[in-house]
Amino acid sequence: MSTAHQTPILFSSLEAWLSHLETAHPVGIDMGLDRINRVKAALDLHFDCPVITVAGTNGKGSTCAYLESILLSSGYRVGCHMSPHLMTFNERARINGEEVKDNLLLEHFAAVENARVSLVDAPTLTYFEFTTLAIMHLFAKSNLDAVVLEVGMGGRLDAVNIVDADCAIVTSIDIDHADFLGGTREAIGLEKAGIFRPGHIAVCGDPVPPQSLIDYAEKLGCDLWLQGRDYNFQGDKQQWGWAGRKKRFSGLGYPALRGANQILNASAVIAALMALHQRLPVGAQDIRNGFALVELPGRFQVLPGQPTVVLDVAHNPHAAATLGQGLDKMGYHPYTYAIFGAMADKDIEGVIKPLLNIVDFWFCTDLPTPRAASAMALAKKLELMGVKPKNGADGGIECFADPASAYQKALSVAGEGDRIVTFGSFYTVAGVMAYRNNQAH
Repeated sequence: MSTAHQTPILFSSLEAWLSHLETAHPVGIDMGLDRINRVKAALDLHFDCPVITVAGTNGKGSTCAYLESILLSSGYRVGCHMSPHLMTFNERARINGEEVKDNLLLEHFAAVENARVSLVDAPTLTYFEFTTLAIMHLFAKSNLDAVVLEVGMGGRLDAVNIVDADCAIVTSIDIDHADFLGGTREAIGLEKAGIFRPGHIAVCGDPVPPQSLIDYAEKLGCDLWLQGRDYNFQGDKQQWGWAGRKKRFSGLGYPALRGANQILNASAVIAALMALHQRLPVGAQDIRNGFALVELPGRFQVLPGQPTVVLDVAHNPHAAATLGQGLDKMGYHPYTYAIFGAMADKDIEGVIKPLLNIVDFWFCTDLPTPRAASAMALAKKLELMGVKPKNGADGGIECFADPASAYQKALSVAGEGDRIVTFGSFYTVAGVMAYRNNQAH
């Protein structure tokens, strides 16, 4: 029996809202835009400023952070939505570089809920759909000069794709979420190209873009910027330069974010900003300042002090290979300890493989979500891949109930010259960060 209108369910704290949203929709990931588009229409959601959307297998967060940092350096008012968060939900919504406070978020959560229940046969929304709509609604009402939105998963059917972006960036294309997006780069490339819009700017930062993405952009008549064709970069140890479509920048400092692929991400960002220059002009110094001042926790983040601690949210084979390259370049460490926790639906062998010859001790950990693989399951995979369960001083595998206890153990056994690498999931990195924050207070 269909009910005409429901009563809105409203909560007085962000925490209460978020725990409600975790169970409000029957499944956690529900691809498709029909439900969210109905609520978007009821909200009359639209943007009066340029919108940049960012999709890709890896590098989305870094790309959004660069865009935000450069635009802020240029004096623009910027809204930036990124996900998932590491420590607090508010990381997902930033205005002018500051996380939005709970009370402001609550207003827009209420607006989405009121719009949702105003509909006949009101649809339920997933956690990501609901929170993304609320953050977009906040941005639309905040008199901004530019909005940067990170796609959650894929592109074509992702909640962020309800907005027609003026500029759409696809960072990298690799196999991840194969159950939802397909098992080939061609299939995944087409899903991610779903954020492109007819006649609008499209940028692909992947040096080997799938033909499916190029064909789709051409079919839509996009202004497509490809790395190697429309722009390129070159660099030495000290600095790098960018050139593309009658514009060049030399003497650029390397971005503050470390890692093997950051220059690919940074180059795509310059391409996007050059393509948008009539609406959002930025100068060479703004670009330099933006790259120098950017911050993003958990992306090849090397913490000060000894032993060396590296935090990286790498959770698919492509990201793990990049992490491995970064670790290789760090110089000599007698022993490397890995704190590793991962989701059960990931290609766990593919994530482990690039680090097999780098890591000496594997500290596998359970994570606080039903999606996670157990520490025991991770340990079994490592054994099958040839890691010895426990062989004294020279390596081995141990299991822990949470990242904090794995980190405590690593700290107690690591020497000053050793390093501790935390990776495999946002939850793994967040667990170690939370423990470190508690110790600091």
